[in-house]
Amino acid sequence: MTLMLYVSLLLNVAVLIPVCLGLARGARWADEAWGPPSPARGILLSIYAAILILSVLLLLLGQPLLAAPLLAVQILYKLMAPFIVRDWRNPVILSNLAIAAVHCVTLAGLWSGLRL
Repeated sequence: MTLMLYVSLLLNVAVLIPVCLGLARGARWADEAWGPPSPARGILLSIYAAILILSVLLLLLGQPLLAAPLLAVQILYKLMAPFIVRDWRNPVILSNLAIAAVHCVTLAGLWSGLRL
């Protein structure tokens, strides 16, 4: 696996462990960032947990091409969010955009390494 793929997957793990724990436990900072507990927030937690689980599995499997779809979906939803939410100053949006930038570099590296 490439260094950037490790960076992207470890970034997912490092960010999503506290986020998932905060959402699941109803931490005050999670309430401030994502609103009070609700079915929608539960769905978001399940999506974040799925990304976390897949990131850990991909780190263990060492199959870089399997990571490409996960990173592509993350990039897409993270880039769409500020337009849908209509808030470019929200700290969740800003951190998601930074993570998307890292994932873009990783994905570009993966694609450039392909020999078709």
